Amino acid sequence: MNKPDPVKLRASRLKLLSIMLVFAAPIVAAILLTLSGWQPEGKANGQPVAPQRNFAAEQVPVSLTNGDTWAWRASEPQLTLVALAGPDCAKQCLDVLTKMAAARITLNQNASRLRLLYVGKPPADAAASGMTGYWKLGQDAMGALAPFTPTTPDTVSALLVESDGTALSFYPAGFDATGLRKDLQKVIR
Repeated sequence: MNKPDPVKLRASRLKLLSIMLVFAAPIVAAILLTLSGWQPEGKANGQPVAPQRNFAAEQVPVSLTNGDTWAWRASEPQLTLVALAGPDCAKQCLDVLTKMAAARITLNQNASRLRLLYVGKPPADAAASGMTGYWKLGQDAMGALAPFTPTTPDTVSALLVESDGTALSFYPAGFDATGLRKDLQKVIR
């Protein structure tokens, strides 16, 4: 029986070890970064909701105009974009709402994965402007969403909520609608 060449044996073991190191290095790096407390920062345009809130668990009631209560838990994987109007929603507010609805349209075949909920007193010409064709209109009678609602007249803020009712991002009044659209395209695929 021939004895294996020790040089070739050592070389093949080194190749095997180097292959194992290539696969193990990212795992070891991830563990070290996690243990050091480092968290990656995304380039989201919205602000994280902190402390995190789950509107379904809190049973936040939003009364819809048809008498139903908004179901925060979607029956299928759908996010909810909640528009929260400040007092006297008029021209500026309607312009932002139109851009938000247009952001949903840009999702193309995934547009059905985003529900639009408007909370607050609707503009006087909501039906004439076509707003009711895109948005479900509701009221927050308990004031549970008040911390997110703007106080400046003719403004709107937004919340992006997961299908389980967890609030993901907050977009304060004056937010960039283009940034919101980019965030939606990242989250809804």
